[in-house]
Amino acid sequence: MRTGPRLSLLVLLPLVLAVTGCGTEVPGGPAPDRAELEARAHAAQTRVEHVYVTEAEGFRPALQSAGVIGDDGFQLTYVGPAGEQLTLSAERRPFTERDCAAPPAGDTCVKEGGGWYRRSADRHAYLRNENGLRVELAAPLSVGRDLLRGAAAEAHRADDAELDAVLPRRTSGSGPVERGDLPPVGDGAPDNGVGASG
Repeated sequence: MRTGPRLSLLVLLPLVLAVTGCGTEVPGGPAPDRAELEARAHAAQTRVEHVYVTEAEGFRPALQSAGVIGDDGFQLTYVGPAGEQLTLSAERRPFTERDCAAPPAGDTCVKEGGGWYRRSADRHAYLRNENGLRVELAAPLSVGRDLLRGAAAEAHRADDAELDAVLPRRTSGSGPVERGDLPPVGDGAPDNGVGASG
């Protein structure tokens, strides 16, 4: 009976699995501070309850696009693998049946599900009213309608972790901006003096 190697392998297998399993779980960091999230939203001239996010396969949020729209709404653009763009916005500007019945010249608008689908010469969008907000997901016509519809269905009010991920970071704004052309003494005016050569 050659049980030695097999027994050794059986003894080592749990150790191998334990080692390879290390690090596969990402530890959850500290929960975002709600007061800080609200302060970041305020600094961005919006409100946490106006921040909506979505999911679409292959698309990632372009964080530099995150910011206010209208008075205190929020807008965020998602970029796909080939540079396609989906723009999600939520603002206090409800969309009505009347808006859909009389779209701008050249546009078409139809009721679909709990909202509307609108199309212009170069863009299309899904819109719905929710939580007192107009939630809109828009894209160029090069983005397929099925993809747009799916992303619109996934659009939801951001939870704290999502707020932390997409809200712009606050800058400290403390103290004067450092300038390299100010002399260390005198009234602080830049030194524009000319040398001996004129």
